Amino acid sequence: MKAADLFVQCLEEEGIEYIFGVPGEENADVMMSLEKSDSIRFVLTRHEQGAAFMAEIYGRLTGQPAGCLGTLGPGATNLITGVADANMDRAPMLVLTGQGATHRLHKESHQIMDVVAMFEPVTKWATTVLHADTIPEIVRKSVRLARSEKPGAVLIEIPEDVAKQETDQKPLEVRRFRRSVPDDKVVDRAFDLISKAKKPVILAGNGCIRRRASEQLRKFCDATGVGVISTFMAKGCVDMDAPYCLYTVGLGTRDRMNLAIDESDLVITLGFDMVEYHPRLWNSTGNKSIIHADFLPAEIDQYYLPEVELVGDLAHLLWMLNERVAGADLSFDLSRQAQLRQDMADDLAEFSQDDASGLIKPQKALWDARQVMGPNDIVLSDVGAHKMWIARHYHCHEPNTCLIPNGFCSMGFALPGAIAAALVYPQRRILGIAGDAGFLMNVQEMETAKRLNLDLVMMVWEDKAYGLIAWKQEVEFGHHTDLTFSNPNWQQLGEAFGWSVHLCNESAELRSTLEQAHTTKGPSLVVIPIDYQQNMLLTERLGEITAQI
Repeated sequence: MKAADLFVQCLEEEGIEYIFGVPGEENADVMMSLEKSDSIRFVLTRHEQGAAFMAEIYGRLTGQPAGCLGTLGPGATNLITGVADANMDRAPMLVLTGQGATHRLHKESHQIMDVVAMFEPVTKWATTVLHADTIPEIVRKSVRLARSEKPGAVLIEIPEDVAKQETDQKPLEVRRFRRSVPDDKVVDRAFDLISKAKKPVILAGNGCIRRRASEQLRKFCDATGVGVISTFMAKGCVDMDAPYCLYTVGLGTRDRMNLAIDESDLVITLGFDMVEYHPRLWNSTGNKSIIHADFLPAEIDQYYLPEVELVGDLAHLLWMLNERVAGADLSFDLSRQAQLRQDMADDLAEFSQDDASGLIKPQKALWDARQVMGPNDIVLSDVGAHKMWIARHYHCHEPNTCLIPNGFCSMGFALPGAIAAALVYPQRRILGIAGDAGFLMNVQEMETAKRLNLDLVMMVWEDKAYGLIAWKQEVEFGHHTDLTFSNPNWQQLGEAFGWSVHLCNESAELRSTLEQAHTTKGPSLVVIPIDYQQNMLLTERLGEITAQI
């Protein structure tokens, strides 16, 4: 068969369901082969970056890789931002690029660049198919690497002449194995530290949103009562209504939940990614007693020196701890954690009844959003000032129901991400939240959402500025540079793409507006004027927080 046909058959064997992208001349053979597939759906996007974000969200929601596809040269460079975002946010992904024929790769030639070298820093592995017979091994290795902890992106580049080669190879059988688990003696050491602690706290990271890990974590907390603080990407690892849910840290500044870490005598990090929230921000003296539990050993860092490392399958090692908890007599003082939880709950509800006219407060917007979204519905945050508010004020009942990019942190994430979420879970409500700056970075994917006739809502917080940059400059320098811009006529923009449009200027009407948008078939755009005066008010408020040590 033709190499391109073999390549698609290998993807089918791996269970690949979606490939998002913009094809070109150099991957025409692969596209012809994809057209014949009964199990892989190709979704044409309006920009390669959008395709990469879609593949990222598919991977984060399912744990399985999807493909994002681009041609050589500019198609590949357009992919790279979304690929970097997926790789640093631990989403499995296959990056599929075309390339010029091998007889012209050694010299200056039209659109030729070293794509593999360019992608090496933002992928787990990047390679070129140089012979058709190697395709089964390359695809099997790529999917295995993409799925293995920590998950990430893998690039496969196929030159156009290689895609036309004839081959008699067949796809390799997919075999999957259980992950390694920590030694019993090491788990005993960790449990000994836990049993001697009086004020332990759990710092949960990205690894905890894996379904089995979340289940075992909840069992551990139900039995011990130990509080769980989540990073941005660990939201929902425990139910927001559980008494041991201590909400979120990671604003880059101190918040109420930092006090639980300050006052603890043991920090148990579970699936913690240092890229999200550097230990310098919560262990500035480097003297915290830490248990590191994760799929991989701890990163070497002067502010992160664990006494014990539990390395292996996170769900299994939590099960091992739960076995020990069942027969133990543990005595913790968690009263302060309960008080901090109540203080934060009061913050969340502060503006829940705010019906003032004019600009809508971020706190109220997120309170209303939480009211209209069910436990399994999905919120996706773009990057900007709104991300900080979502991280602090929007909380979850289940894992993977609030998706925030917090490793590479690329703007333009929410709209294409919402498209992928609606494809994966068409029966759930999907709400993307973006600033006016981030929304327009991939605004062209409004056409993709309409073409696919997806039920999703995008809520745009309009401040006509790069709000997060203004916030940070104001904090550091006392003022900010000119970061303002103008926006399109939102009504006309939405109608031009065939979306339903809901312009809400009254805080009292926001909840009903969101409800109406979600019950309208097809994609809907909700635009609200946001009150970012609250940014500096929050900064001042957090600056007054002190620990009771």
